[in-house]
Amino acid sequence: MEPEAFEICPYDPHHRIPLSRFQYHLASCRRKNPKKAKKMAICKYNACHVVPIKKLEEHEAVCVNRSSVEEEDMENPLKLVCENDTKESAREISPQKILRPGQ
Repeated sequence: MEPEAFEICPYDPHHRIPLSRFQYHLASCRRKNPKKAKKMAICKYNACHVVPIKKLEEHEAVCVNRSSVEEEDMENPLKLVCENDTKESAREISPQKILRPGQ
């Protein structure tokens, strides 16, 4: 069994986190370090990429996840559905209570 890879936390460089826990750690560490978090930005291609705001544009231009996200957008454009729309559609499709004789 291979040892798990570790990632360094962008909010505290002393934190070395296993990749399997990295996303959870980022959310937790962001809440615990609000001053540092205000200076950081999250990549739109991968939420685990947290960089200084000044370097965000540069990072996103060369992000390794950029091409895969753009390809998915072209193949399967996202269809956004509002929760209320879903409920209304369900009401239209599903019949109301069925009444049986004698009820």
